[in-house]
Amino acid sequence: MKRDPQTVCIVMIEDDEGHARLIEKNIRRAGVTNEILPFTDGTSALAHLFGPDGTGEASAGRAFLILLDLNLPDMTGVDILARVKTNPYTKRFPVVVLTTTDDRQEIQRCYDLGANVYITKPVNYESFANAIRQLGLFFSVIQIPEAEG
Repeated sequence: MKRDPQTVCIVMIEDDEGHARLIEKNIRRAGVTNEILPFTDGTSALAHLFGPDGTGEASAGRAFLILLDLNLPDMTGVDILARVKTNPYTKRFPVVVLTTTDDRQEIQRCYDLGANVYITKPVNYESFANAIRQLGLFFSVIQIPEAEG
């Protein structure tokens, strides 16, 4: 099934089921109706984003907003962030880091790697919902480059 490339899909990489439900509930409460694809580990999320060949070309022309937990069972969110932001096909996707870590160096490292927003859990869900809304607005005005074929 081919998706409309202008429709932003939210990729949520969060291994804590309770947090995932809370995040989704607050995204919906913010009036965001976009599809949410939940992943509980980095391996499956990266496989989705980078496609079967691992190049990332599978994501060309698609619009993803990535909600990323830093503490995952199989790899760190920092590793995922670095891979997403250094890949030519995925580097433009906004990444919202959601984590329990409020370590200043870790936060700075995420921003240095290209994170768009860093939110510490447990979050103030009003500001979280607002951040999600703003990123949604950002997507509504941005032009997603067409895949070259």
